[in-house]
Amino acid sequence: MNYRLITAVIFSFLISSFSANSYERNKAVPVEKVVYGKVESIRSITETELVKDKSAGWHHFGGALIGGVIGNQFGDGSGQVAATILGSLIGASIANNRSVRYKEKTLRLIELLILTEEKQRVMVVQDYDHNMRLTKNDDVRIVYLSNGSVRVDTVY
Repeated sequence: MNYRLITAVIFSFLISSFSANSYERNKAVPVEKVVYGKVESIRSITETELVKDKSAGWHHFGGALIGGVIGNQFGDGSGQVAATILGSLIGASIANNRSVRYKEKTLRLIELLILTEEKQRVMVVQDYDHNMRLTKNDDVRIVYLSNGSVRVDTVY
């Protein structure tokens, strides 16, 4: 009985720590408009940003496990179960407060200045794609998506 309860408490902490929203890729988004143009200039940009470490769930688990083991040393019967649960909660809470860690992530971007067919200049910064090497004077299309994002690729 005690082990099932302890396992349930620890499992609930693991589930809650992994429920953060994640970025969805490969999602179909309606196209607002497509504009054609020619690349006037292109520049590579490297940007470094701090990203929150996603291994925090393991820190919570370890804190809950250690807290549960320490709490299990106190009391008898239902008092011991309560002490174990309380120890798990306190251990996970302490681990949560101490586990905010960040790591560096380097992004490769390209900045494109495009002269459209309507003679307007458009500046777009997007992820670097090694399969699509754009150069000056390349014919491109600018795809405006309904979610507010823009994508530039070569005209086929």
